[in-house]
Amino acid sequence: MATYPSPFRSTLLSTLLLATSLATSIATFLWPATTLAAQSPSQLPITSSGDDLPVPGNNPITYCADPADYILTINRIDIDPNPPSPGKNLTVSFSGNLGSDVTAGAYAHLMVKYGYITLIRQTVDLCEQAEESVDLECPIDKGDVKITKTVDLTDKIPPGKYTVTADAYTADDESITCLVAVVSF
Repeated sequence: MATYPSPFRSTLLSTLLLATSLATSIATFLWPATTLAAQSPSQLPITSSGDDLPVPGNNPITYCADPADYILTINRIDIDPNPPSPGKNLTVSFSGNLGSDVTAGAYAHLMVKYGYITLIRQTVDLCEQAEESVDLECPIDKGDVKITKTVDLTDKIPPGKYTVTADAYTADDESITCLVAVVSF
């Protein structure tokens, strides 16, 4: 399975694990590697693109499909600051409920795009990423999950539109969740 540099791994988990209730990261995963650029102080907070399925909270994340079909119920994902600022800390807070245990063999398909260019398309071991990024060990028991993760964003984020997709599954191929985040710098 792929191993990501520390800033991306933390951000990925802030989104994937946020997304997978293990997260932050997915929301834990996304932000450092996908949000690197200069910002105008007058920029408004980033929210979901207005698509039908926004994830609750102060974030730019949407579901890939009807969340009723996922074993992870996301109560809220908040990012602070929103929008993220290069060279600053980013805090991702996640709360949700996992409807089934997540055991060894769980995985996630990740894709990061810069505009129309695919930068990363990988399948990762969800348990390995959860342990390395947010100190959760498999099995992750069903029930309520709360995670807060702070990551340092580099000040060298190229301007542009970043799209991150995290599609997570149990070892038995049950859909944990699927999330998409879009951030422009």
